[in-house]
Amino acid sequence: MTRASNILLKICGILALCASLGGGSASAEPKDLPLLFDARERIPQPDLTGLARLRFLTTVDFPPFNFIDQSGKLSGFHVDLAREICRELEIEAKCQIQAVTYPELMPALEQGQGEAVAAGIAVTPELRQRFGFSRTFMQLPARFVVNVKGAAGVAKPADLAGKPIGIVSGTTHEAMLKAFFPEFETRPFPDRAAMLSALREGAVTAAFSDGMQLSFWVSGSLAGGCCALLEGAYFSQHFLGEGLTIMNRKAEPALTQAIDHALLALSRSGKLEEIYLRYFPNGIY
Repeated sequence: MTRASNILLKICGILALCASLGGGSASAEPKDLPLLFDARERIPQPDLTGLARLRFLTTVDFPPFNFIDQSGKLSGFHVDLAREICRELEIEAKCQIQAVTYPELMPALEQGQGEAVAAGIAVTPELRQRFGFSRTFMQLPARFVVNVKGAAGVAKPADLAGKPIGIVSGTTHEAMLKAFFPEFETRPFPDRAAMLSALREGAVTAAFSDGMQLSFWVSGSLAGGCCALLEGAYFSQHFLGEGLTIMNRKAEPALTQAIDHALLALSRSGKLEEIYLRYFPNGIY
């Protein structure tokens, strides 16, 4: 996930915290968190008795993943996940969570101020040469959202052929839409706000963008009940990256394995799904 995506997600989170509880149109029942671990897989838990501390580094500007809640406490999906990882590994007494600024994350990890980073940093080949990464525990899909009044007869993406579809110019979602649906008629907008305003007003039939952001928007007061997510979530490592992981120092493969072991256990037990629904009650898939 790029820093630009992080900023967009920050905006999305603010909308979620401030407005998403208002009434709005909804699509089909929320889909479960897709399973990214094979149920038959076994990841042994390494011996962590020599681990003096497991401090997770995060930020406060990536809601609903990491943010300061109304009581002034550090909260979010990543924060709860870090606590559950420590509980699963039975090292709660050694577990800490500290917030720093986004530019400080990697230097702080390299300098030993923490042992892991949970903050939505994009996995790139360059970063893999410097750091270790856990298995992906969550992917962020692209989705279609439609204006309910203007999308009569639209039940699936194929039904959007010949209808104007809003996209934000120059984004990965624009490139992804053109690659996945080259025959679709696109209508570019300079930013997400302009695109969603046009969708709300019926100037376009649909829009294609980040599924998480759209999930909060359609449920919030800003949408005013105008719109609904169309069935279907789209994934692409090429366009959207590998998804969310936990980063640690490359010289500590045992810690990487331990985190993977915990993530697998949390996936199997349903605890990962529970945390997901806590912060994404309307679902993003």
